[in-house]
Amino acid sequence: MIKSRLCDLIGIKYPIIQAGMGPFSNNNLCVAAANAGVLGLLSTSGLFSKETQPWVYNAFCDSGEADRDDDMATAFEKVLKRTYRLVKDKGGVYGPNVMVSAELKEQANIMIETAIKVREENPDMKNHLKVMYTSAGDPMGWGEKIKKAGFTWIHIVPSVKGAMRCKKAGVDVIVASGHEGGFHTHWEPLHSMVLLPAVVDAVADDKTLVIGGGGFSDGKTLVAGLALGADGILMGTRFLATQESDFHQIWKEGVVKAGDRGTLIARGFVGPARWLRTPRSEEHAQNTLKKSPGVFLGTPDDYSNLDMSLIEYEIESIKATYEGNEEKALMAAGEVAQRIKDMPKVNDMVQNIMKEADEAFAQLTRKFQK
Repeated sequence: MIKSRLCDLIGIKYPIIQAGMGPFSNNNLCVAAANAGVLGLLSTSGLFSKETQPWVYNAFCDSGEADRDDDMATAFEKVLKRTYRLVKDKGGVYGPNVMVSAELKEQANIMIETAIKVREENPDMKNHLKVMYTSAGDPMGWGEKIKKAGFTWIHIVPSVKGAMRCKKAGVDVIVASGHEGGFHTHWEPLHSMVLLPAVVDAVADDKTLVIGGGGFSDGKTLVAGLALGADGILMGTRFLATQESDFHQIWKEGVVKAGDRGTLIARGFVGPARWLRTPRSEEHAQNTLKKSPGVFLGTPDDYSNLDMSLIEYEIESIKATYEGNEEKALMAAGEVAQRIKDMPKVNDMVQNIMKEADEAFAQLTRKFQK
């Protein structure tokens, strides 16, 4: 069975990370992934929106055994403790995905401090709540708090420049996320085949691991990622379309039904996003071209020059997804959606991936021997 340094570092069976996808909560998916022997990540983006998007916050609380009246810290503490209770018997390993963009600095601090607090209160939790995964922002300034608390720190980036920034900040595991990835991505089409080995060459060493994200969904792509120098892979869309996934059924079915070239890029909450191709997302992409034409040419895009009608459209469409309104829904997914044709249980999927990876590696070996 294929293993890697990632397995040894955080104590998982298989070199796979289940992405901490939002804005849907994924509390049940994280438990299933951790119990299947991979790293499970809790989405926390729903915690930011109690007032602005209560349907997101309520779903997070409902699936995580928290109360809808709880404040952010209390709800998050309950979810962390629930996850521990459900994974400890199988040795599951998990962590939260915390967005650290400048706009969310205060909220990110609350969540990181809450995770530190619950680990300190229960020493055994340190055997399971091992990882702090940060995203959607600059890693600088977060390392002292995260690493002093004993977490393995993972951060995701879309470029070699970002990876070098992570190295300087002291990140333990850097996820190189190619343009194929779902939801939060980058305007510049830098794909995993180029980005991943470039990041490996730039930062990987005895103390810094690199993980490939974007386009990974099965055993063959796992072996490809390892061949490019990665210590494992991050999968989001493949985990989204599983039986235990908390995402709405129309979203999961949308992934399974996606065909050739079944996704597109348009505006998202914190930059560009990759959506399943539907009449609704095509309209959103056209609006993005009209109202932010410079982003596709590299013009800086932030909240200082953003047409907020794009964000309002997105919020309305995400709410429609929660309500099961397929006509008005915006549903994020990676390019790999076109390769996903079923909705298995998480454990079965992981076992099949690892079996396929072993077979793909053996097949490559036979070819080279010839």
